[in-house]
Amino acid sequence: MSEVVIKGLKKVYDGGVTAVHDVNLNIADKEFIVLVGPSGCGKSTTLRMVAGLEDITEGELYIDGKLCNNVEPKDRDIAMVFQSYALYPHMSVYDNMAFALKLKKVPKQEIDKKVKEVAAILDITQYLERKPKALSGGQRQRVAIGRAMVRDPKVFLMDEPLSNLDAKLRNQMRAEIIKLRSRINTTFMYVTHDQTEAMTLGDRIVIMKDGFVNQIGTPGEVFDKPVNLFVAGFIGMPVMNFFDNCHLLLQDGVYYAQIRDAKFKLSDFQQKALKQNGQQPCEIIAGIRPQHISVGEGDLEAKIVVNEMMGSEVHLHADSNGDEVVMVIPTVDLEVDVSMGATVKFSTKPELIQLFDKASGNNLVWYDKASAEANSPVCKSYAF
Repeated sequence: MSEVVIKGLKKVYDGGVTAVHDVNLNIADKEFIVLVGPSGCGKSTTLRMVAGLEDITEGELYIDGKLCNNVEPKDRDIAMVFQSYALYPHMSVYDNMAFALKLKKVPKQEIDKKVKEVAAILDITQYLERKPKALSGGQRQRVAIGRAMVRDPKVFLMDEPLSNLDAKLRNQMRAEIIKLRSRINTTFMYVTHDQTEAMTLGDRIVIMKDGFVNQIGTPGEVFDKPVNLFVAGFIGMPVMNFFDNCHLLLQDGVYYAQIRDAKFKLSDFQQKALKQNGQQPCEIIAGIRPQHISVGEGDLEAKIVVNEMMGSEVHLHADSNGDEVVMVIPTVDLEVDVSMGATVKFSTKPELIQLFDKASGNNLVWYDKASAEANSPVCKSYAF
């Protein structure tokens, strides 16, 4: 078992700067978990505390059931892949991959077998005698991953391993990591600022901001059920549309969302959640994903400012009463004029509207106060 359990993890640097606040996280055996957030949110610091490269100020870290707060990095049975590859330039690819095993005095035959097996998996056998300077960025990153793999670690830590690669190589390496994950039985912790990487790689995603965990959930949960404005705006591309100065109405025991001149009767699961919370009418910020907007009918109106034809879909940037609205419309569904300067009517399904409290920024349907206070916010389990 390679379970990682983090309890109340905190990091305070000299001078009293707190980089990570009270993180609680249970990572199951063989789970691929991704820590994501903007620069400076504490995700890399959290990973480095798990690796033993940063001291833990408060809290407990368990790897495979063993308390590891004061265990040396070399004794934690973890392997780390860095953003900068960190290969020895004077050594061949073979020697780079074999180095850690040589330090452990592993027999030569076993080293040779492991290095060649891993090289075959990563398709770098033909480069074993080359020096790192003779390799491309993607090949160097595969060598760095291979060097970690030969150690057969309990936990694989990756700190933004693809950020130095161009867009095409990043896509290729993402696919390689997905394939690699299916071939080795270990637990992954992966750090990135790229939400596309997080959504495509992670079994679950940990979204951080300013040292705090904002939400933990599957890619589907954080996309469909964001617990607050930050998560809603951070996850999803193009980003979610936000409509300010909207209202949650309660009329004859039924909730409605008022967005401009449009009034939406909320769906059954939204009604259930709001009633259970005893939610009172209030001013809200309404969120609608660009993919959830339809054009041609509705009580909302916007003027097209930019029209981007993307092939199978068109991205429309429009002005709706001062709010910038982005719409992603499949070209097969286009039956109205969406040229620049045209005015279109648009709408959405009520169940796809996210309702954020204007004062706190919390999602009135999906935010769970009790679990958030335990620093592990999760979505409520209202059925669609």
